[in-house]
Amino acid sequence: MAHKAGFVNIVGNPNVGKSTIMNALVGEKLSIITQKMQTTRHRIKGIVSGEDFQIVYSDTPGILKPNYKLQETMMKFVDTALIDADVILFVTDVVEKPGKNPDYIEKVRKSNMPVIVLINKIDLSNQEDVVKLYEYWSETFPGATIFPISAQEKFNIEPIFDRILELLPEAPPYFDKNDLTDRNERFFLQEIIREKILIHYQKEIPYSVEVEVEEFKETESIINVRCVIHVERDSQKGIIIGHKGNMIKKVGSEARKDAEEFFSKKIFLELFVKVAKDWREKDRSLKQFGYDKF
Repeated sequence: MAHKAGFVNIVGNPNVGKSTIMNALVGEKLSIITQKMQTTRHRIKGIVSGEDFQIVYSDTPGILKPNYKLQETMMKFVDTALIDADVILFVTDVVEKPGKNPDYIEKVRKSNMPVIVLINKIDLSNQEDVVKLYEYWSETFPGATIFPISAQEKFNIEPIFDRILELLPEAPPYFDKNDLTDRNERFFLQEIIREKILIHYQKEIPYSVEVEVEEFKETESIINVRCVIHVERDSQKGIIIGHKGNMIKKVGSEARKDAEEFFSKKIFLELFVKVAKDWREKDRSLKQFGYDKF
């Protein structure tokens, strides 16, 4: 049997469940998940390999109109996802208004890529409304395969995999068959910490934060990690630390537990907070934090 391989890029509006779908398809938690918009900032690849196939999934930031340079960069990740895809997974859900961001929908239509539309969160709806959405998206993307799913409940996920295999071109593998992702260990540690910040802080704070691993030293028994949480202003530094350091201790404790589960090893984690003034608007800072890798 010929070997199939290709890139399956996941796109859609914020909070429709792209990261949950990515994790369900890959079978591992690679993308962090919260209820807040802009949780995903980078393109994150998850690789699923078999004897005669390799699927390279790519999670992308939610579609938005940029307000600062960081968001402009995030949207470049989304745009490149339409260029290098072999299959596009367009994710919507039963909550958002159908047809939101029509300009991007038109971009997907004009890409001439095979499209699979996933109507997520059907566990929050009823059959009649789901049928209406099915009909709407069938008209919007003629020829696309439509799957009503619940990523949270892992309902109807397997047929997506089967359809992707049908659509993939014949090609050799792009990555080693043992690879799970193209990202390194430092990246996932940063994301685990950032997830805790998104969960525990309100308003603008989570969006003004970037996490950087300064030191990652692994021995047979433990991983020693030193991380810096960068904020844009002095006032944000105090909020991140909290009264008598209670907030940063909470973030560190929860992140360490998740990291130990992820790496299957003991973690010693040190967290520090530094001010990187207006880093979201500075090209140099964005490059330092890896936002130039499309």
